[in-house]
Amino acid sequence: MFRMDGEIFAFGSFRLMPAQRMLSEDGKPVRLSSRALDILAALLERAGETISKEELIARAWPDTVVEEAALRVHVAALRKTLGDGRAGKRYIANLSGRGYAFIAPVTRERALSATAAPTGMAEAGNLPALLTSVVGRDNVISRLVQQLLRRRFITIVGPGGIGKTTVAVAVADRARESYKDGVWFVGLASLSDPDLVPSAVGAALGVPPSGGDHTRALAAWLRDRNALLVLDNCEHLIGATAALAEAILKAAPHASILATAREPLRAEGEWLHRLAPLDLPPQEGTFLSAAEALSYSAVELFSERVTAALDDFVLDDADVPAVLEICRRLDGIPLALELAAARVGVFGVRELADHLDDRFRVLTSGRRTALLRHQTLAATLDWSYQLLSEAERTVLRRLSVFAGDFSVDAAGAVAGNLLEPPIIDHIANLVAKSLLAADLHDETAHYRLLDTTRLYAFDKLRSAGELPETAHRHAEYYCALFAPAEIESKARPQPEWLGLYGRHLDNVRAALDWAFSPEGDSQIGLVLTVAVVPLLVELSLLGECRERVERALARLNLISSRDPGTKLGFMPHWEYR
Repeated sequence: MFRMDGEIFAFGSFRLMPAQRMLSEDGKPVRLSSRALDILAALLERAGETISKEELIARAWPDTVVEEAALRVHVAALRKTLGDGRAGKRYIANLSGRGYAFIAPVTRERALSATAAPTGMAEAGNLPALLTSVVGRDNVISRLVQQLLRRRFITIVGPGGIGKTTVAVAVADRARESYKDGVWFVGLASLSDPDLVPSAVGAALGVPPSGGDHTRALAAWLRDRNALLVLDNCEHLIGATAALAEAILKAAPHASILATAREPLRAEGEWLHRLAPLDLPPQEGTFLSAAEALSYSAVELFSERVTAALDDFVLDDADVPAVLEICRRLDGIPLALELAAARVGVFGVRELADHLDDRFRVLTSGRRTALLRHQTLAATLDWSYQLLSEAERTVLRRLSVFAGDFSVDAAGAVAGNLLEPPIIDHIANLVAKSLLAADLHDETAHYRLLDTTRLYAFDKLRSAGELPETAHRHAEYYCALFAPAEIESKARPQPEWLGLYGRHLDNVRAALDWAFSPEGDSQIGLVLTVAVVPLLVELSLLGECRERVERALARLNLISSRDPGTKLGFMPHWEYR
């Protein structure tokens, strides 16, 4: 049976599918903010007509009062995306004092789908409605809908607060017409006993146990049904959820499962989608206008949530540097951005950016109705930390001393005496549990902690009394790593040498800051300063180089004045002017 799935608007090389909330150019998806997409859809629906600014604002910001400037910003971003005004292309006209009109030729098509339920069948399931817009996930949602129809069992994996539940509900909502027997949502967050997982799923579906066996009853009920189960927040019940998923999928060939967890279920037939943070501008130090910044989903979400709390807020060019700092330092994690947006009314954007070093005290205004672990940033990380083994907690704490990325060898040197299991096993587990990010693009794999996770774990490191010893091992490792740097600078081609040593600069800076702190080791600081000078000079960081050398010389003079007979093993062989 076929159904009409809405219109497709074609213009120039673009096609807009409003039902799927997708814009494509020459068949390739185009990134567009949800506000700009709503504006474009409104203009295309009445192509050739003038639509007032008030109508467009009502379409893009329903139930929210915003200034006209917000509309101008999103229209400007939309024009830039479409290439309006370049190479003679004209799409959107601004009719002064009246509104906007779409002026290019538009072709309308109808999309057919063969997934509809029989006429008259009541919609089944219990999928909750999303009460806020989903920002920056349209392409991911569309891909997962298509994959789910082919693969039957997908787990969305990612760190706390990245939006796994939101994406899962949006995917299930968009795919629901492919499941004639309904879409069923089962939240597992409140369960603490793994044995209760089958009964919780049975209760959600209204399936009574068969002789007390909930798993058997579910398998029998689903055997001939075409249904989708959304199993949400499985990380603390991994084993029980994996066993149930396998039992259901083996018994019910037309059923599908979409799960969310902070780590894979590792069940038979499981496909993984690791949910990425929202988009951020690729480089720091680049000036962006407000319209340009809003084309990135992290900025769009932050701005939208601030507007929801402060109806007179409009992102302007002067606020962009502070907003980008907030979005970058919060790693593009939606929950963290929403918590930050809720505090703009207290601090303002620029002062909020200055308070992010104290983010666990500042970002505490989550929704009252949210899960407890989503009401503050600290609670979100507490949940993940408490699910780790004691050894994994120790490794995570000690890895927080890294200010940049690191290799397995570096992790082993810094983590210390944790030989069973080997450090690589701990790293693999922390990556699987979304607490470490892996970069596998180079010959050697490198890892890093998201900034918020690192600050959280660093506080745990300090509280455990492990910071001095761990920081000492960290500084010693980089002393050894940079020992041959100056000699190799003459033997290796410059790009190769910079690629080898340049990536460690943030860690070297952290090691130097610790070494010259009251708790640090001046001997290591002096040696490491000498070793890093060639890199700072090669990178033209002459101001920083002078500052670090002068600090090292001042410390050397202080030590010599206190004890002229001290043997430091430190003999500068460079001359710095």
